[in-house]
Amino acid sequence: MAEALIQVDNLSRYYQNHRAINHLSFTLKAGEVLGFLGPNGAGKSTTMQVITGNLAPSEGEVSIAGYDIVEAPRDAKSQLGYLPEHPPLYRDASVDEYLRYCARLHRIASAAVAAAVARVKQQCGLEAVGERLIGNLSKGYQQRVGIAQAIIHDPPVVILDEPTVGLDPIQIREIRELIRSLGSERSVILSTHILSEVQSTCDRVQIIRNGELIYNASTESLKHGHEVSFRVALRKPVALEQLQALDGVDHAESMDDGRYRLVFAADVTPDALVANAVYNGWGLYELIPEQQSLEDLFIELTQHEEAAAS
Repeated sequence: MAEALIQVDNLSRYYQNHRAINHLSFTLKAGEVLGFLGPNGAGKSTTMQVITGNLAPSEGEVSIAGYDIVEAPRDAKSQLGYLPEHPPLYRDASVDEYLRYCARLHRIASAAVAAAVARVKQQCGLEAVGERLIGNLSKGYQQRVGIAQAIIHDPPVVILDEPTVGLDPIQIREIRELIRSLGSERSVILSTHILSEVQSTCDRVQIIRNGELIYNASTESLKHGHEVSFRVALRKPVALEQLQALDGVDHAESMDDGRYRLVFAADVTPDALVANAVYNGWGLYELIPEQQSLEDLFIELTQHEEAAAS
């Protein structure tokens, strides 16, 4: 079983009487890429700041590669690479100058600095721009430099905060491929508002709301879903109550185009619908399965939480 590189246990953080994180716990193993999601004010940034050692936890524990972030902060941080939303780049330095500086900050031995810089330039596709000023690079290349500084000391844990904001579609695709390659041997936490990015890049998704964990599952499970919906077209109008009463149907609703959406429990097939449509002459002519997207799930969970809080 893969080693747990990030271990968060019963984590809470208070700002006076406000609890920004509420007993949050999760584990992330080597080779996993975690998409960390939540609406504004959910506690994502506070969680990232505690994990990276920039804020102390009010309660609970955080360990990075076995080192407690409070009891052994220097050792824990040495195992961590971090790309904040606004990368800490020096625009008047060249890429090579900046990366050499970052290598020294991470206490890489002088004799190993050149090799470390060459390695991350190759990993991040920066070989051709080593002598160029960072300020003259495109936004995409600046993000590559930001990722390079986060991994120059070859940490087992990498945290990326909004790494594709402001990039064009080609740059986004390239950065996503880079993130996937990082996750092949490290634990990666990706905090982003771009839900499609999580589905295409991450192995696991975690959603928090009001500082609490409300969803934690693999992105693969989204393909199968906890329930299955079908778009249904009938030539004969049928009352929603009749559709709702069919075996296996959890929910029925009318759609704007005269069709219906029927939601079935997991692993339930629409046999009862087909049988009743034939028996009653409903004229079933369309039955299309719909896959729940991460956006659907995110809205469903966060709206539920908002309604419960009001």
